[in-house]
Amino acid sequence: MSELSVRAEKLDAADELGGKRGEFVLDDVVYLDGNSLGALPAVVPGRVEDVVRRQWGELRIRSWEESGWWTAPERIGDRIAPLVGAASGQIVVGDSTSVNVFKALVGAVRMAEEGRDEIVIDATTFPTDGYIAESAARLTGRTLRPVAPADVPAALGDRTAAVLLNHVDYRTGRLHDLPGLTAAVHRAGAYVVWDLCHSAGALPVGLDEHGVDLAVGCTYKYLNGGPGSPAYLYVRRELQDRFDSPLPGWNSHAEPFGMRTGYEPASGAPRGRVGTPDILSMLALEAALEVWDGVSVAAVRAKSLALTDFFLECVAEYVPEGRVECVTPVAHEERGSQVALRCGDAGDVMKRLIEQGVVGDFRAPDVLRFGFTPLYVGFAEVERAARVLARTLA
Repeated sequence: MSELSVRAEKLDAADELGGKRGEFVLDDVVYLDGNSLGALPAVVPGRVEDVVRRQWGELRIRSWEESGWWTAPERIGDRIAPLVGAASGQIVVGDSTSVNVFKALVGAVRMAEEGRDEIVIDATTFPTDGYIAESAARLTGRTLRPVAPADVPAALGDRTAAVLLNHVDYRTGRLHDLPGLTAAVHRAGAYVVWDLCHSAGALPVGLDEHGVDLAVGCTYKYLNGGPGSPAYLYVRRELQDRFDSPLPGWNSHAEPFGMRTGYEPASGAPRGRVGTPDILSMLALEAALEVWDGVSVAAVRAKSLALTDFFLECVAEYVPEGRVECVTPVAHEERGSQVALRCGDAGDVMKRLIEQGVVGDFRAPDVLRFGFTPLYVGFAEVERAARVLARTLA
């Protein structure tokens, strides 16, 4: 047994989150793709069966009231709120991340002062955010300005209406400076929208603490909500009465069952709703969030950094020198909860890793991406993944 494998066993024995692993449906595969799709919480299948058989099958229409279907978007939003550093009443769950990016970005532009005709966007953003931002710019008559996150403060000015940024870069795992960039946007008199898809559930966010205006995120990564589970929209309480959604559906009306021809927006978080919520996936998400009971985000972050540090150490020890290049920052304050390794034949390497029971993913053209979900990934698994990677690359 190697020195690193012995250390891994000791680290697992001392892991305060180790007991959470038993709350997931897992096997002997080393699953390092939770930054794309989280593992299944064990409570979810039984809860979904109840929703289908009893709430839908027996109560039917009565479940909108008796089973709490109607209030689910806000109720589940309040379950997510502590994980992103928000007080209750500011998050609504529903729609996809893309739809919520559109709502948030157009809403931010509509709040901006006259004469502000630019939307600044992270030039390295996930492609969909870029597509949505381009469409939002066309629809609002603004100019889209892609800028590297590090260059955002210098790019801001009296023409800036809104800024769309990613908290963690999806490809490299780089953690961007949410407090500093939010403050810079506010000094310029603009509004900021943060995409939290690769940070929520993996590290502290501090939406309220840092005065973030609007934020969006998915729930199927570190929040383990299931494939295609609904996303969420955060609107800071002080801005809610000014938030003018570009998608004013009947669910966000002040009197949704009044069936009025004129639109009057609801107050608070429900203003971010659109149409009828997707109840089956939403209630699966609500059940999945129970794994967070009794868990502090600080503890999750501490383990995330320990896992990624240990993986990088194992890779340096096991993998032949020069075979891979780490593109994820080493500094803790600049790292999310993933490690990205550049490798010339990355696509083929990842296929072979998966065949050997180590699941990560590949991002074209040359990146091996490994996500570390602290609730169910252990140190022995990390050491094993590095050994298998070394054997594959030898």
